[in-house]
Amino acid sequence: MTNYFRSNVDAMASYIPGEQPQRGTKIIKLNSNENPYPPSPAALAVLQNIDGEWLRRYPEPFGDEFRQAASKVLGVPSDWIIVGNGSDELLSVVIRACAEPGKKVVYPMPTYVLYRTLTEMQAAEIIEIPYSQDYSLPLEELVAANGSVTFIASPNSPSGHVVATNDLRKLASQLSGVLVIDEAYIDFTEENALALVKDYENVIVIRTLSKGYSLAGLRLGFGVANPKLLQGLFKVKDSYNIDAIACAIGTAAITDQAYKNACVAKIKASRNQLATDLKQLGFHLWDSQANFLLVQPREGNAEYLYQKLKERGILIRYFKQPGLDDKLRITVGTDEQNQALVEALIYLLEAGGRGQEAGE
Repeated sequence: MTNYFRSNVDAMASYIPGEQPQRGTKIIKLNSNENPYPPSPAALAVLQNIDGEWLRRYPEPFGDEFRQAASKVLGVPSDWIIVGNGSDELLSVVIRACAEPGKKVVYPMPTYVLYRTLTEMQAAEIIEIPYSQDYSLPLEELVAANGSVTFIASPNSPSGHVVATNDLRKLASQLSGVLVIDEAYIDFTEENALALVKDYENVIVIRTLSKGYSLAGLRLGFGVANPKLLQGLFKVKDSYNIDAIACAIGTAAITDQAYKNACVAKIKASRNQLATDLKQLGFHLWDSQANFLLVQPREGNAEYLYQKLKERGILIRYFKQPGLDDKLRITVGTDEQNQALVEALIYLLEAGGRGQEAGE
């Protein structure tokens, strides 16, 4: 068979996203960190009133309508904002603009595995620096690696921890390459690093509307950085990377901060209650400031619980990789969904102790 691919592409593993069941399937879906509540009514109203002219013509190439709305919400000039087809596209844009063979891409692990996939596409050198058990930032090692691109997710996935802004500031001040602060889950925490883009030309903060705004299916994200940095990124992005419908819906969603904040408040309260319930079942938890929890079953039976929950129509995330294969990542759902999860776990833990689930 003819090999059509570059050697690095042929050798790399594909990124594996969370399982997406078919529409209409009766599943409690707690595996992809989606928001359990619907999007803003203002966003849905835009969707229901689409003008066919939006589809006939090419969209505005830089998503200026959204940039202006985001500018007002964030308090930054609109020309400091780049809009992407989801935040994943912007991660790809940074890598394509800044990484190549012979250059290093650096990040602490475990974290968002897509960083590795994108780096492998460019055949750049990957430097993965292990987090300690308490997920404190390995600052000295990251500085010493001095990558062309350094990724820091805050809050991080799958741990849910936030990296202190002071640590990010120290890192930015000592790197010669680009520091990407991935704030996909920032709506669920109290601290953010947006101010760093004004102080450091090499910093870009990337966010998404997938999590806090309930728009994972829309694919809209944005980055904030000094225009000097954005100038190079604009050269790499697709000509019309943001479709007109996504831009209009995203503009309505980010403008409706009251609705987003109300949904976030419910998720935070549910997160606290779910954490309490899981601790009572003997799980070890890491403090999370995202819309998910990283948990470790006391019996070390993470994969077993994942499989048995799936059989009962409850999807959570299991990572079969070193350092995570004894843990589970659970998205915070509605209170009703969380309660169904807890009740299923109670049954499985009791049944497992009696040997019933193993067919003994």
